[in-house]
Amino acid sequence: MSTLTIIGLQTGLPRTLGTPGAAEPMDREWTTGFFKEPVAGVRQVRALGIEGDGQADLVNHGGPDKAINVYPSEHYAAWTEELGLTLQAGAFGENFTTTGMTEREVCVGDVFQCGELCLQVSQPRQPCWKLARRWRIKDLAARVERTGRTGWYFRMLNGGPVQAGMVLTLVKRPAPQWTIATANEIMHHRKEDAEAALALAGCPGLSASWQRSLTRRAFGEAGDTSARLMGP
Repeated sequence: MSTLTIIGLQTGLPRTLGTPGAAEPMDREWTTGFFKEPVAGVRQVRALGIEGDGQADLVNHGGPDKAINVYPSEHYAAWTEELGLTLQAGAFGENFTTTGMTEREVCVGDVFQCGELCLQVSQPRQPCWKLARRWRIKDLAARVERTGRTGWYFRMLNGGPVQAGMVLTLVKRPAPQWTIATANEIMHHRKEDAEAALALAGCPGLSASWQRSLTRRAFGEAGDTSARLMGP
């Protein structure tokens, strides 16, 4: 039976950092909910996320389809080596740091359960420039996207308590062909494949925002991701 173990639970509220009007983009003022701190004990999961967590940009972050940001701990060794940084759970802004499954084993639409808590995989994470700003590595979001080591989002199907150490069990898989890795491949590397984009857009459980983006692409409306990846 497939399981995910939550080895780190993190939450955080938006904060404003930087210097207004700074010449260097990395030093400019910015507001972000990226910084997450470890949680000791139990928190409640609700439709819009975990108790005590929040996002600054509610247009591009948060909402029911992005209630919980998940990142596999299996990637941290590679990033530590590549970036030369000491990284701990939450370093990529995730709420759940997990072990047991990565993007190659998790599928869009997968339903995981632990007790009364029931969560569904809604889409891969699409990293933005705030990840790069956090670590002062300008192309970091683009590198995460390029490697496919993105993590994913959960939506809440049924709320309940969560804490570090909990084991989430896969109880339903409606779309075994659509792994997170495959979805990333189509979205970011097969941009001219209209047939694949339309097929993925029809995946049960895929977030509404990904459905829209993929459908527009399938009909020739290409989007520009430079602002998301590189920032202001």
